[in-house]
Amino acid sequence: MPEQPHDRRPHLVLHDTSTPKAFTAHTPNGGSKPTIPDLPRQQHGQALQRQIQDLKPLLTAAVAAQQEQELQSGLGLQIHFVSQPDVELAFQSLADDRQKIELLSVRQEGEHTFANVFVPDGKLEHFEKYVAEYLEEKKDKNGNARDHRTLLNTIESIRAAELRALWTDDISLLPTDPTVPFWWEVWLPVREQRQAVVEDFRKLAALAECVVSDQQADFPERTVLLMYGSERQFSRSVMTLNCVAELRLAKETASFFDEMHVGEQREWADELLQRTRFAREDDETPRVCLLDSGVNRGHPLLAPLIAADDMHSADPTGLADDTANHGTGMAGLAAYGDLTEAISTASPVDIEHRLESVRLVAAGGANPGPPSFHASLFSDAVARPEISFPNRRRVFCSAITASDYRDRGRPSSWSSTVDSLAADADGSGQFPRLFILSAGNTDDPAAWADYPASLSTNLVHDPGQAWNALTVGACTSKSDTQDINYTALAPSGDLSPYTTTSAAWESAWPLKPDVVLEGGNLGDNGLGPMGMSSLHLLSTNNEPLARLFTTFNATSAASALCARMAAQIVAAYPSLRPETIRALIAHSAEWTPAMRARYLPAAGTPTKNEYTNLIRHCGWGEPDLGRALWSAGNSLTLVVEDSVHPYKKEKGKSPASRDMNLHALPWPREELEALQAARVQMRVTLSYFVEPNPSARGAASKFYYPSHRLRFDVQRPLDASTADFVARVNAAAQREDEGDPVNPRDPDWYLGERQRHRGSLHQDVWEGTAADLASRGFLAVYPAAGWWRTRPALERYDLPARYSLVVSIRTEQTEIDLYNAIAQKVEIVT
Repeated sequence: MPEQPHDRRPHLVLHDTSTPKAFTAHTPNGGSKPTIPDLPRQQHGQALQRQIQDLKPLLTAAVAAQQEQELQSGLGLQIHFVSQPDVELAFQSLADDRQKIELLSVRQEGEHTFANVFVPDGKLEHFEKYVAEYLEEKKDKNGNARDHRTLLNTIESIRAAELRALWTDDISLLPTDPTVPFWWEVWLPVREQRQAVVEDFRKLAALAECVVSDQQADFPERTVLLMYGSERQFSRSVMTLNCVAELRLAKETASFFDEMHVGEQREWADELLQRTRFAREDDETPRVCLLDSGVNRGHPLLAPLIAADDMHSADPTGLADDTANHGTGMAGLAAYGDLTEAISTASPVDIEHRLESVRLVAAGGANPGPPSFHASLFSDAVARPEISFPNRRRVFCSAITASDYRDRGRPSSWSSTVDSLAADADGSGQFPRLFILSAGNTDDPAAWADYPASLSTNLVHDPGQAWNALTVGACTSKSDTQDINYTALAPSGDLSPYTTTSAAWESAWPLKPDVVLEGGNLGDNGLGPMGMSSLHLLSTNNEPLARLFTTFNATSAASALCARMAAQIVAAYPSLRPETIRALIAHSAEWTPAMRARYLPAAGTPTKNEYTNLIRHCGWGEPDLGRALWSAGNSLTLVVEDSVHPYKKEKGKSPASRDMNLHALPWPREELEALQAARVQMRVTLSYFVEPNPSARGAASKFYYPSHRLRFDVQRPLDASTADFVARVNAAAQREDEGDPVNPRDPDWYLGERQRHRGSLHQDVWEGTAADLASRGFLAVYPAAGWWRTRPALERYDLPARYSLVVSIRTEQTEIDLYNAIAQKVEIVT
């Protein structure tokens, strides 16, 4: 639907629109079910029996070694389960909380699935009993099978876990020479005694002459440390490794510093300063807090925006200034936007936010990695300004990413820390934080030469996969090279060649990036693409005595622009939650014609898979500040902030689903029905923050990464009444990301129920007639499974879940003022 002009009316912020309804999610009867191979029972069972018998002396030896070291975190053995070829291992059935048998990690390689399980001393008989009952084809008193076939027939072999069995990263990342030392990321279980587990591991690492960093990242069921040593050194402790859940390669930080050309003249800066109105220096003014390489606040354009007390450092050097020429460029864009536009106009400039800086990286772009742990360093950086000024409203922005994209959407210790900080998981959950992260850059000339095909293979970098963050990719409208020998590589309005995507991620992971903003372009003279200053943005230089301006580009630039937009929304709507600010930015985004042309068919209605592919490349498009801030007579936005209790636990029972919220949408029924067949677009955005529980134990199981998951559904014309709508939602099969077929009864959504519920930012667009929209007067927000429900031992099942809901309708220009019709029914809160 074509863009409509805005006449600058405030969004309608609604209160008390929801009614809690009891919700029961039933186990789905349909959908995909795992294939259980038909194996010769006696032959297979006896083979498993022999393998378990072979484990007994190894368990005895491991326990003796652990007792000798006086370990405090539990005695036992790591057991490695291997699946049948091309068969999904029933890994959830391997764990038993009552027996303290813990599933540590799951990974897939080739045609096999591998699961590591910690079996305490004396509990190997648990699996012996399973096999015995399998061999005797045991049944319960009702004649139902209790032979554990659905688990045991998926297992090819059972053996003691070797060191490499604990490796959950790409196996090619493990050095082929076992004597080569490197930095490991070590994931430890908690076992209700976190520090005892940590101290046991430190003791074992010291015996192996490995070095463990002092920093650690804590998650509900995992603790993550960094260790330096070789595989051969670490293997000395393999019999005592009862306290390691998984091993990964520690991350390096991306090199995001580009060569900068000489900037413009000092007179430009002086003229810009004369027509700029700056925000007051008080705690009521929102801040953009840059977690970067520091800022040189001596720059004349930045000095009015950042005080000496707003300069912090988490860098081991303790320095806060920018010697790498990156954080200062971020600051210029976060304050003014692209300075090319700011200095080329005579219009007044209003900056209603201020800046803060925390230096994370050393001079010259040296990484903050080992022995400085990314997750711990990031958490420390966030704490610095909050300790100094706890009551400020701030938007955190970071363009520091890992140098690779091997996670492919899987949560890392770094991204999980971002999610934990965003959700305020270590606090009360009532003080969430908004993080704007860059998606990471493609800086390989070979990939540039393969543009646009390279966009599908150059993937979002860690920590851009964080569920709760707003991850920003790069597009570009810059196509004038100002050189007749060069043409712009990317067409105007298309994705920037610098950007990364989630096109090749597994479908269970979030749709990233969330939005895209200007990141510059590349020029090409036939010999290969190259960076050109004419195709980049202009920002502030870190050495203003040498030059005041420098060029800036890629997803760093895009994320700084997004942080500026977020701060502008906070200034306009100071009472809105961080979840809502994130929702408004994504809600305001739209795809350019170039994006649609590249990823959607030229004719016909795009399929839901085609829309999903478009989003995994372009996010929801380029956000617009006007749409994020204002409604209009024919294009209005409703904002709702609410909470729901997703789960409950009754005495003697497992946790279960509790409530859904039913929201009344104040559509002006008479006015919409008067428009009849006029085309209307409804956009719905649901934003909430999850508490992370990371591990390599599968994306969808009782070991869910998110604490809770929420869904939305809108009343349909076939729902004859509100009661029918509630009954339909309440009786529906439990919504799962995998294997749930698209419901054909409501086909006019871009994504539909199966595709839109990824991550913790859900958005979808419905297009139909005004008469059809008039009958859609209610929206339900309801829960799906998360670890708050499926991990009852952690006792989080009674917690409420906050969420923000943004709903907008847009029509062609008509004489009917829909905004006023709705405003008469609701209270406007700004």
